Amino acid sequence: MAALLLKNIRCLATMDARRRELSDAAVYIRDNMIEAVGKLEEMPAESADRVIDLSRHVVLPGLVNTHHHMFQSLTRALAQDNELFDWLKLLYPIWKNLRGEHIYTSAKLAMAELMLSGCTTTSDHLYIYPNDVELEDEIRAAQEIGLRFHAARGSMSLGESQGGLPPDAVVESEEDILVDTRRLIETWHDPNPQSMLRIVVAPCSPFSVTVDLMREAADLARACQVNLHTHLAENDKDVSFSLETFGQRPGAYAETVGWVGDDVWHAHCVKLNPAEIGLFARTGTGVCHCPSSNMRLASGIAPLRQLLDARVKVGLGVDGSASNDSGHLLGEARQALLLQRVGGDPAALTAREALEAATLGGASVLGRQDIGSIEAGMSADIVAFRLDTLSLAGALADPLAALVFCQPPQVDLSIINGRVLVEDGMLNTVDLPVLIEKHNSLSRQLINGEA
Repeated sequence: MAALLLKNIRCLATMDARRRELSDAAVYIRDNMIEAVGKLEEMPAESADRVIDLSRHVVLPGLVNTHHHMFQSLTRALAQDNELFDWLKLLYPIWKNLRGEHIYTSAKLAMAELMLSGCTTTSDHLYIYPNDVELEDEIRAAQEIGLRFHAARGSMSLGESQGGLPPDAVVESEEDILVDTRRLIETWHDPNPQSMLRIVVAPCSPFSVTVDLMREAADLARACQVNLHTHLAENDKDVSFSLETFGQRPGAYAETVGWVGDDVWHAHCVKLNPAEIGLFARTGTGVCHCPSSNMRLASGIAPLRQLLDARVKVGLGVDGSASNDSGHLLGEARQALLLQRVGGDPAALTAREALEAATLGGASVLGRQDIGSIEAGMSADIVAFRLDTLSLAGALADPLAALVFCQPPQVDLSIINGRVLVEDGMLNTVDLPVLIEKHNSLSRQLINGEA
């Protein structure tokens, strides 16, 4: 069995039950599991196959991204001055021409961007299936690049002609959605600890699918014991649609259709009120906070402090690359911290709370007990950032907080499932210049209507 020793770690944030932060620490990895954490002399006596010195690094668990739309990296910086609904209406006509090649290439590029920001586990919400698009296009990208992946089979069934937001050209029949979702679960879902691939049932949003599909999707997910994900309460128009269409606020609607529970997480939740926060807390329902996207689309500021105080499970998400225009998960931790302070409280969110949401919080939201912390028995998902860099100069009195307060750096070392995939800041599972050139070519063709 292969063994890897990380030694002389300048600062190690374990995120364990005691939230220990260790200096001059070591971590011993055997195959894809963490075997020991502590001082070098406490490591297993046998020699490791490889030793990495991290005396110039801060080390923490791999970051967990709980919401994304990777295909949107093809259409960045478009619809620059629109709120959510108008933004979607401008982009749907472009996205209807997506093909499998677009999905595969954009997913691989988005995953590379995430990995270089310190992410080791991600979910992606693919909700549009025109032409030959399949969820397998993303699954193949994840398997090739080495990222731990929760593939969310999204869907839209409520077109404009039926009172929904998306044009009829990009919606599917509900029977086809449910049949394909079951097929994906039976083919790809791995529920075991250390799983690298899980399938999620994920109708897009209350304004793009019917009540029947929401209920049937929940029934399917629970019958197959997989998790559920959708968008909820993202902005004022989202809430108005819920009140006008269902006669209920988003939280009450979610409860009515079976979309609360510890197997459910919702993206955004910017407009949750105190009663809805209480509902989520009581039921164990999770939330993905997407600060950059919420600012970009002028959706508002999610009640993150109130969610955390109520002990709601909260993770972070970069959201789609056309509403964030970036995929730097450590950057989202920084934005989360700063955005909560805009209201006037300089301690509304601490750096350590932001990092906890990006690690343990994300793991909890995805229903994972095997990632999110560095301790014996956990999956070996570990990232390290160099401290001797321009952006962190002068901030080493608290190197962990520096990751959040200062310019978010790129990761220097990333280990996913025991494999060293980023070393000296270089991702070794993809040829980035070639990938970027291909991605830009596909993006240009798509936007120009040449796809």
